[in-house]
Amino acid sequence: MARRLAAQAVAIGGMAFATMAPAQDRAVDEAIVAACFDTAPRGGITTDCIGLAARLCEDADRPTTVGTMSCTMAETAAWDAILNREYKATRDQFADMPGLSDTLLTAQRAWIALRDADCKFAYDRYDGGSMRSVAAGFCQMEHTARRALELKKMRGY
Repeated sequence: MARRLAAQAVAIGGMAFATMAPAQDRAVDEAIVAACFDTAPRGGITTDCIGLAARLCEDADRPTTVGTMSCTMAETAAWDAILNREYKATRDQFADMPGLSDTLLTAQRAWIALRDADCKFAYDRYDGGSMRSVAAGFCQMEHTARRALELKKMRGY
């Protein structure tokens, strides 16, 4: 999972997430991410808790770019696991409806392209500054979380 996220990150504008993670390997409390997902209403998407696990993971006394990225990548991995579970459940729910699971696959591929383009833009905006990796990493996390919540919402109808 972490390798796939690192590969995605490197593919987006050449960001160096993969080289940063081992220096300060951080863990997030995945229960915080799960609670964020579980308490989100099916009819709407609440984003207040996205990023909370990463913020709590960071060293409050001495935050560093590497530490922030490591925590953001860890939370993104937790959201990615939820997204994959929700995507499968959503496809399974619509499997009996001709063509609908294929339409969802097409939509998911388009979402991936949108996420990648948005996060490349977030990275490129900072033109060489250290903030570019933080912005792109947060973009990946937020897009992944929002998509997981959107899939949850789809299954509610």
